[in-house]
Amino acid sequence: MTRGLAIDPSDAAPIWRQIEEGLRRLVASGALAPGAPVPSVRDMSADLRVNPATVAKAYQRLAESGVLAVRRGEGTFVAASPPPVARGERLKSLKDGAIRYGSLAVTLGTGCEEAVETLKQVWPRGAGR
Repeated sequence: MTRGLAIDPSDAAPIWRQIEEGLRRLVASGALAPGAPVPSVRDMSADLRVNPATVAKAYQRLAESGVLAVRRGEGTFVAASPPPVARGERLKSLKDGAIRYGSLAVTLGTGCEEAVETLKQVWPRGAGR
């Protein structure tokens, strides 16, 4: 399952955030379907070679936001449906992400049209356009 989930120690983002965002991408792309089990904290930490507490923090944040569901005695699973997010919170998160993406595009010398086209190319299939 950790295929498609990469950790970059040289990235400025904390490792728990990289795990969190990586799992969000896997869920959004359909690589992790609703109801699918995710590896245990122990297994994920061994696969990624990171501290279990780091994985636990990412899992906890994902569970709190409704992306993952924890079932006592059974494990952790992808939530059955995306969690409802208030419009204001959703727009703030989108804007924050857009600022990061736009900043990256500018530092790479990419124009707006190329950045938007790249975003369209990687947009998850089946998701709204």
